[in-house]
Amino acid sequence: MNTKSTGRASILLLVLISFLFSANAQITQFRGPNRDGVFPETGLLKEWPADGPTALFVTEGLGMSNASTIATADRIYTTGNIDTLEYLSCIDMEGKILWQKPYGEVWKNSFPEARCTPTLEGDRIYMLSGMDQMACLNAKTGDEIWSVDLHKEYQSDWDMFGVSESPLLVDDKVIASIGGETAMVIALDKMTGKLIWKSKSLNTKRSNVSPALIEHCGKKYIITASKTHVLSLDTEDGKICWDYHYNILSPKGDNSTIISNIPTYKDSCLWISGGWDAKSTMVRIAPDGQSVTEEFNDRTFDNQNHGVVLVDDFLYGSNFTGRQTGKWICMNWQTGEIKWIGDFHTKGPIISADNMLYLYEERRGHIALVKANPKKFEVISSFRVTEGKGPHWARPSIYNSMLLVRHGDVMVAYDIKEKNE
Repeated sequence: MNTKSTGRASILLLVLISFLFSANAQITQFRGPNRDGVFPETGLLKEWPADGPTALFVTEGLGMSNASTIATADRIYTTGNIDTLEYLSCIDMEGKILWQKPYGEVWKNSFPEARCTPTLEGDRIYMLSGMDQMACLNAKTGDEIWSVDLHKEYQSDWDMFGVSESPLLVDDKVIASIGGETAMVIALDKMTGKLIWKSKSLNTKRSNVSPALIEHCGKKYIITASKTHVLSLDTEDGKICWDYHYNILSPKGDNSTIISNIPTYKDSCLWISGGWDAKSTMVRIAPDGQSVTEEFNDRTFDNQNHGVVLVDDFLYGSNFTGRQTGKWICMNWQTGEIKWIGDFHTKGPIISADNMLYLYEERRGHIALVKANPKKFEVISSFRVTEGKGPHWARPSIYNSMLLVRHGDVMVAYDIKEKNE
């Protein structure tokens, strides 16, 4: 082989290696690897000290936010509003802010705090601002790789809460559920920001749901929502496979508010819930992925906007009994039977790891450690987050045996690693 041919072969090999690395890079994102609130960490404390787990560090100055936090082995990322812009903060494992970079304008009306949890793959990190500016930054330096104003380019549409979405990566695409008259969902090239496909429009506003990826009967689908419908799309071309009208009247006769929960998937079924005394619904997806039918409805487990977790065959989360009140629920996934209703201050976010539940009530910031047990509700340990201000709406996350909690412009890292005697 001559020198020129050898050089070309080397270049092709490097390109192939780069492509394979990118394609197989782990995605770190909102609510854990599968966007279901279940984190794969093990070896965690099964009981906390009386005053709570040890706070490793408290980081201030992150900007006001209701977003969650993600982390790698040596870096932590989160978002927040500083003045009129949303910023991505990169933090080391001692809580020091390494850099902060703006990526878009804040939402200017109701609840302007940042809501986007970053999505990380390799050395690229993706955010979506409250005014619908999608940005891809270098995760090491914060330098911008590309940015697209989705409202300007694709005429996205929202309601009174603006954009509350964390970008979804699917193969070579980054997904956004834009709403509006031109498309319901778009896919951009994750490396360049160029358009790959647009779905048809449903002529409705976007929801506050972040899209998710499911695998159903051997094929992958994107699950997302508009203000009025939950829908499924083909990942390759954006074809809408089915849509289900969920904006159901509450017992008072008014429409349920815009949905904020990612529907939960298991065994060909999706659990859809939006709170506000409106019914929640289990739908079954047909084997060909092209339609759904209702399995059952429920009005007890109406989760507002805090997410639920599925552990084994049981669904856990809080329900809605009023604007500032709610209880904690366990439901049999297969039958819809409510196994227990528990009291812990009020409703709020929930996550799970190592067969334990972490409840974070929204009003005063109490966090409870509860065993994922369908037979009874039992708070094993609890403590209160006192740092920060505003409602406790940010979903906690667990990385590197740390419980990461955002509240206002503060993040607290708690050590929840099981200690060897």
